[in-house]
Amino acid sequence: MELRDLPTLNALLNTTATVLLLTGYRLVRQRRFDAHKKVMLAALAVSAAFLASYLIYHFNVGSVKFQKTGAIRIVYFAVLISHTILAAAAAPMALITVYRAWTNQLARHRALARITFPVWLYVSVTGVVVYWMLYRM
Repeated sequence: MELRDLPTLNALLNTTATVLLLTGYRLVRQRRFDAHKKVMLAALAVSAAFLASYLIYHFNVGSVKFQKTGAIRIVYFAVLISHTILAAAAAPMALITVYRAWTNQLARHRALARITFPVWLYVSVTGVVVYWMLYRM
């Protein structure tokens, strides 16, 4: 794998995280808590792998400019800015949410998970959107 392949890998990792998050949500709604735990830990691991790959890529390449003009540029930056702000919040939120489950603070886990889940899901989905807009449009 070469450096130029990392954005595609990152999009695949974000897509995988999205599928795992949705699966974890479905499992907890079905009260399949052991399966939910495994899937959510997998989502955390995939998201951590994404973060490592993302940092390696941008450490070596720097910032990548969005080349399009017109209304799509406004849409791109709206998605990018919301994605970036929420990504900065999602990482610590996910870690605290997992910690609360791990330490059997289930009421506090559920309360935070109700906020963490949609934020983390949004970040995962918009990560793929940013990839498509930046590298595939």
